Amino acid sequence: MTFEAMWRDLHAVGRSASSGGYFRQPRTSAESELRSWFTEAALARGLELETDGVGNRVARWRPSASEVEEVAQRPSRNQAVLTGSHLDSVLDGGAYDGPLGVVSALAAVDVLRARGFSPQRPIGVSVFTEEEGSRFGLACLGSRLVTGASQWADARERRDRDGVFLGDAVSDAGLDPSKGLLSLDDVGVFVELHVEQGRDLVDRDVAVGVASEIWPHGRYRFDFEGEANHAGTTRMEDRRDPMLTYAMTALAANKQARLAEQRATFGRIEVAPNGTNAVPSRVTARLDARCSSDDALAELVGAISRRGTERADRDGTSLTVTAESVSGSVAFDPDSGP
Repeated sequence: MTFEAMWRDLHAVGRSASSGGYFRQPRTSAESELRSWFTEAALARGLELETDGVGNRVARWRPSASEVEEVAQRPSRNQAVLTGSHLDSVLDGGAYDGPLGVVSALAAVDVLRARGFSPQRPIGVSVFTEEEGSRFGLACLGSRLVTGASQWADARERRDRDGVFLGDAVSDAGLDPSKGLLSLDDVGVFVELHVEQGRDLVDRDVAVGVASEIWPHGRYRFDFEGEANHAGTTRMEDRRDPMLTYAMTALAANKQARLAEQRATFGRIEVAPNGTNAVPSRVTARLDARCSSDDALAELVGAISRRGTERADRDGTSLTVTAESVSGSVAFDPDSGP
């Protein structure tokens, strides 16, 4: 099946009629439909499909018996090539983020077979679960669990916006974490084709780029506490308004990121009591920060936190900053491979 034919199967799944964006959050009907599609696509190709206890999946194309014997005589244990991506999306996300890597990997298997290629080492097409962190707040959750960067005992206690525990959502999907996670011990290299989400390739007038590193990325919860009051009867000078503190902190984040040539975004906010005629008692905001190094990330978040705390002191409010998800920098080895 061609790339275009597979893409037509996915095009409408989870797409919003009003915005045109995609809502494919983990353990929702849209994401479930995509996982079923992947299962059917893998089995139709005769690939060996494995699903672990939290929903990660890998479809393996294994060498013939003779090739296996030859590979076994090589000194390196890590012979397998793994590719793929994820199928979940951010809220109102783009069509290609994640599914592009999965569909392209399956299309590559089809092309190789059509050319008569016979693998000398296992080739796997993976689908990691909850990679965006859009529902339970931890980026790359599936791959973190598989690699041991996060533990299920901690992850299961995470809640979504409606208070649903990750552990309950996984169980409701018919999965059992006690059955274990995918083993990647035999993998020598992982390759992911990913859509570019900026303008660099356009500005360079090139179609494909090869990444040399991944910037560190953090998500932080900023809790601003104040005092609820009536919007009409409370004098401005008598207010302890956390919305003002948040607003100034958001402006500070923009300024500090621009000065450091890094990235900082407040993209999610919750307000209590959330009334038009009420001074808020609490504002909870999430900061997404990305920087060119681990030190730069720590410095940027520190600078934003300090500006927020200073403003809170002036407003008679308080600020507590909690790191919810932090991924360190990754430099790719240009000489690595099986």
